[in-house]
Amino acid sequence: MTATREAADEAVEATGAASLWRRVDRGDAARAAFVAVCTLVTALGLTWPWPAAPAVAVLGIVIGCWPILTEAVEDVRHRRMSMELSMLIAIVAAALIGEWTTALLIATFVLAAEILEDLSMDRGRDALTDLMTFLPETVRVRTGDGAVEIPLVDVRVGQVLVVAPGGRVPVDGVVVAGTSSLDQSRITGESLPVDVGPGAEVYAGSINQVGAVEISAVRVGAESSYGRIVEAVRHAQASEPPVQRLADRLAAWLVYLALGGAALTFLVTRDLTATISVVVVAGACGVAAGTPLAVLAAIARVARSGAFVKDGAHLEALSVVDTVVFDKTGTLTTGNPAVVGIRSTGLPEDELLRLAAGAELYSEHPLGRAIVAEARARGVALPAVADFEYRPGLGVTAVVEGATVAAGGASLVPDAPAADGVATAVHVAVAGSYAGTILLADPVRPSARAAVAELHRRGLRTLMITGDQEGPARAVADELGIGEVRAGLLPEKKLAAIDAERAAGHRLAMVGDGVNDAPALARADVGIAMGSGTDIARDSADVVLISSDPADLVRTVQVARRARRIVLVNFAGTIAVDLVGMLLAAFGILGPVAAALVHVGSETAFILNSARLIPGRGSRRA
Repeated sequence: MTATREAADEAVEATGAASLWRRVDRGDAARAAFVAVCTLVTALGLTWPWPAAPAVAVLGIVIGCWPILTEAVEDVRHRRMSMELSMLIAIVAAALIGEWTTALLIATFVLAAEILEDLSMDRGRDALTDLMTFLPETVRVRTGDGAVEIPLVDVRVGQVLVVAPGGRVPVDGVVVAGTSSLDQSRITGESLPVDVGPGAEVYAGSINQVGAVEISAVRVGAESSYGRIVEAVRHAQASEPPVQRLADRLAAWLVYLALGGAALTFLVTRDLTATISVVVVAGACGVAAGTPLAVLAAIARVARSGAFVKDGAHLEALSVVDTVVFDKTGTLTTGNPAVVGIRSTGLPEDELLRLAAGAELYSEHPLGRAIVAEARARGVALPAVADFEYRPGLGVTAVVEGATVAAGGASLVPDAPAADGVATAVHVAVAGSYAGTILLADPVRPSARAAVAELHRRGLRTLMITGDQEGPARAVADELGIGEVRAGLLPEKKLAAIDAERAAGHRLAMVGDGVNDAPALARADVGIAMGSGTDIARDSADVVLISSDPADLVRTVQVARRARRIVLVNFAGTIAVDLVGMLLAAFGILGPVAAALVHVGSETAFILNSARLIPGRGSRRA
């Protein structure tokens, strides 16, 4: 990795960290910090006023356990075994036998996990707010010979709206006057701009790029394509059940085992000391402390790999997905058109490119900018230009070194051959005669092929769902080795595809970058957004690939699976230790103190096992 990329990654991470810190509840942060200090002071041996109940430890337990106690009581009321309840039992058991450091350490882990969970919920709420503020608050409506500005909420079907260059289309409708090119990638996922003229259908949320257009409103407000996206995201966030944390499930089994073992011991032996020893030795602390550490360490390791995981529950969900669903534009491809081929009738390629780039030099059209960028990348000197004229929906004409050069579609260059394949063709005519064609397409990201192949090697199924047309979508899928493609899907259809996959029993990770992906990202088991994507995509997602590198997705899945393996090893080890320890305690071989030593010793071993995930300083890669 270059120094430039490292600096960029560090800047992104620093900005993200500052933003997250502003969202942290100061009371929760102060509580967690206070308990952490109490843990350190107790571990250093401060036992005032007496060793059996150090004041600092007791105060730390009381302050730290209050929110844990509140949630545990609520769990009991709903007959639900959770991590909070299991850890409260472990904290109380450890405190009763004088293991204050252990009790405080568990409380610190619980409080830190609660802060992370709250942050994730805040980001989800922000996603919906940002989405709803994208469209303009006011619009210009045609009235007779003029136009008046009114609030968007007052627009009615049938009214004609004027959208200036650079403006956002506020409603679904039909163009009644003017020609232009629209960026519809936020809605349809189509990578290249769409030329529109009278009679063309347009979607709310599109961006008008060049010419002014007048649009007759057909669907407004919540009925428009953009309104349906907003509603879909709201519904997906509201209806999605919270991911049950792995630690909750594992801790529940351990708590049932401990309580069942203690009850059986008391019924058989009537020995209260042996019963207490069983409870002490068979706590869930190995999982309770080791699981948060494994998850937090894995999140830190993933961050060094170029990804940001918003919550441990999402990392756990990612570890068990069996299908990765990709959007195309901006996800597997760069999202920006680039020259992929030049066909000339006689001129050298660079000469044809030079003339076309000269004609496009003052163009604001994305295809024109791509042609100019290709000429500059090849070191081609651009010629002097005069009489530049842009014709919306057709192309450009200009006088280049005394000759009239036209660059655009077949309507502008009528003697050009019919276009074939999936690339977009810009035909070039010099002095009225067809001279060649420049082919442009949305290039595949350099690491996408290797990333898809590695996902397949790891047993994951891949699927592409995109709003782009069948031809370009199939071409990209074939190039990358993705066998299943569903093209031409608007956002609600993408959402339906995600629902169908989940109904079929698949656990999905959805990877996308645009507004049109936001509902699907929110509905999938794990939503993964590209760092270069829109704000709503990043905020709707559970994981953000900061560098927008598909290879980082593979590393994130790898780390998630490794973290799960470590947690399950800790769980299996805890059960083994608990069973042996309970048996020895039940027969009186282990007293309370010895049971505590076994408990703390096994807990330490499992914490160290989880600590293997903590990233080192020598490398930023997993």
